[in-house]
Amino acid sequence: MRERTLRGIGSATTRLFLLYMVVLLALIVAWLTDVPVPDHSPLLLALIGFVIWGTSVLCTWSADRMASRREPSTPVEVAPPVRGAWQALNGPADKVPSHGVRWLGQAYAIDVLVVEGREDASPWSPIGRPATAYPSFGEPLLAVADATVVHVDDGQRDHRGRDTYPGLAYLMLEGLARSLGGPRRVLGNHVILDLGDGVHALYAHLRRGSASVRVGDRVEKGTPIGLCGNSGNSSEPHLHFQLMDDANPKWAAGLPFTWTGVGLPPNGEVFTVPATGNGADATGS
Repeated sequence: MRERTLRGIGSATTRLFLLYMVVLLALIVAWLTDVPVPDHSPLLLALIGFVIWGTSVLCTWSADRMASRREPSTPVEVAPPVRGAWQALNGPADKVPSHGVRWLGQAYAIDVLVVEGREDASPWSPIGRPATAYPSFGEPLLAVADATVVHVDDGQRDHRGRDTYPGLAYLMLEGLARSLGGPRRVLGNHVILDLGDGVHALYAHLRRGSASVRVGDRVEKGTPIGLCGNSGNSSEPHLHFQLMDDANPKWAAGLPFTWTGVGLPPNGEVFTVPATGNGADATGS
């Protein structure tokens, strides 16, 4: 309960600090343009910002430490969530937490995408390519074990790619705005499966309208549950996959995992899962 309280305070003060920065930016613009603003003390403004920021950092750090103590050392073995050749990125084989944060149960999360047929965009192109231009878009995603569907979010749009320098800069600003909207806006369209024994699998950034399961459905290992997309806080179409110990990512701690026949691919490795089977004959390179 204490961890959830700290996590809640940390999340609330993070949002408050982002709003504070917007107000501060507006005041700076007003000062530069000689727009009348109410009397205020710059020192008091700075102190308020420091208190909000410090509270956010302290509560989040404390909650992360508590969550890390709940993370088991033995990985949970599940089947791969994809078929064919995929590349691993931002995975826990290289560092934990793999995405730099434990928020939303992401300590052991991994991103995977299809690289065969993928063309690099012009690095300075101001307009990203449509999601359909990427080979990962529309690829089927599969249940990693026999499970019960406990959450489905399927209505958010698939946006253009953010894999150019201007796009990545925009993605950083967009990510701040999405964090104000809570986990749903960060994860985009997503499905959560209850694998039993306190283990839950989360699939994020799915294609809008592609979820083929509903809450309460029982699925078998290898059952298609949706398609890879580019919704939420995503630079290009890919699957964000993680295991966690709670059905609600807001309160979850991440769980280490290994994929049958694949293991835990390091960043940059291309692994191949046969089109049929449970991944036992998968290969990596």
